[in-house]
Amino acid sequence: MIAIVDYGMGNLYSVHNALKSMGYDSIITSEKNDIYNAKGVILPGVGAFPDCMNNLIKLGLIEIIKDIIFKKPFLGICLGLQLLFQESEEFGPVEGLKIFNGIVKKFSDNMKVNDERLKIPHMGWNSIKIKTETPFLKGVPDNAYFYFVHSYYVECEENLVSTITDYGINFVSSIYWEDTLFACQFHPEKSQKYGLKILENFANIVFGRKLS
Repeated sequence: MIAIVDYGMGNLYSVHNALKSMGYDSIITSEKNDIYNAKGVILPGVGAFPDCMNNLIKLGLIEIIKDIIFKKPFLGICLGLQLLFQESEEFGPVEGLKIFNGIVKKFSDNMKVNDERLKIPHMGWNSIKIKTETPFLKGVPDNAYFYFVHSYYVECEENLVSTITDYGINFVSSIYWEDTLFACQFHPEKSQKYGLKILENFANIVFGRKLS
């Protein structure tokens, strides 16, 4: 079973339904035992960074996430990526889970391309540039398009970076760690073919199936 962590924020049912459509079992849960006993864990997230952290604290989920994150396949989505780092500028600084070194920064309101100001939040389809191949990206080509909705982005150590995306600046659009952890700023559950491929790869890693 894959546990989708429910802390009151995130596209829980979109992720659950995407996995179900491909024949993979998942459970939406905030129960510590469910998360601990799951074969793989997904941490989604939509909303404000401080609210997400406060909800995780209230539900007592901080320690369980820290305990399992390197012990079983783990997928972070959107805020589920940002929460893994030391702190965020959003209404802050606000402390994150401190799994990795790095900070979450806001896009500048003055970013331009060809003298045209870019809209914040960054919303819609954009392409990724693969910096490091991982099993999570098996079958996903360089420059594939994914769906984004965010005003903040991660600055982190280069060895964590899996993909980058250009939106006024080149920002980190996904990270990985030792072929068991992948976290992305984009929403694979909303990204059609290649988003579903990432979820399929994750599920196959969880259940020990051969990646196609």
